[in-house]
Amino acid sequence: MKYSPIVLFAYKRPVHVLNTLLALAKNPLARESHLIIFSDGAKDAGEEEAVRETRKILSNIQGFAQVEIHHSSHNQGLANSVIRGVSQVLERHACAIVLEDDMVCTDDFLEYMNDALIYYQDKKAVFSLSGYSFPLNISDEYPHSVYALPRASSWGWATWKDRWQKADWELRDFSDFKKDKLLQREFNKGGADLTPMLFKQQKGLVDSWAIRWIYAHFKHNGYAVYPRESRIQNIGVDGSGTHSPKTSKYQSKLRVTDYQFVEDLEVNPDILAELHRFFGRSLVRSWIDYLYLGIRT
Repeated sequence: MKYSPIVLFAYKRPVHVLNTLLALAKNPLARESHLIIFSDGAKDAGEEEAVRETRKILSNIQGFAQVEIHHSSHNQGLANSVIRGVSQVLERHACAIVLEDDMVCTDDFLEYMNDALIYYQDKKAVFSLSGYSFPLNISDEYPHSVYALPRASSWGWATWKDRWQKADWELRDFSDFKKDKLLQREFNKGGADLTPMLFKQQKGLVDSWAIRWIYAHFKHNGYAVYPRESRIQNIGVDGSGTHSPKTSKYQSKLRVTDYQFVEDLEVNPDILAELHRFFGRSLVRSWIDYLYLGIRT
């Protein structure tokens, strides 16, 4: 059986990427998987040593069937790195599993993701798969080991070539979107932070590929499938990252559990309500969005 390639994006955190690789290599399927790494370059002289240390670790990787490393001579930034890197890999492969350099996974992460990629490959409404699960309060009465959301995750995820190619990274319809309050409310069904984040990305205030990927789900009526028990933990929300502040809000416990996929999976309203509570925005935050981004909800 041929397994999905694993795409890893690394930058300047040698300790984090080492922990990511050690956890990934513990997966039995790692020895049968092609690991493709994109190592971004330093922004300035002050980052060069950290980038060199990171690349030393990358050059000594073991435990995978094949390792392919692409070193950038300059700093591309996270968004450009991910968009270009995943696009490049999906020119050669039908699907890909994607991680950044601060994602520690369970021992069954690759098995779970490969099984999900096979199971949902012909279910075109499923735009992506997540190995991470939000720390939501899901009722014991919910019967499944997976759930669906209209919001994608960028923490240990996977997709297929045909879905990825539907994303419009230039957001050519944004001028219409920013005038349409109803459309913005529909987009915010995946969380009240989504429209503000998209406005910030378009204004150049954040360097995010993920919000544009979530928007692609929205535009094509797609959704993401999540495991009820998280198989990813982000160790980068410790203040060391370029884009993630220090926080414990998103921490989920890693669990290796049995799983069973659901063919006609629909967004559960109770879980969606939990997501809305999780990403709820204060009145003060809403006023800031109105004043500085021009968003009315």
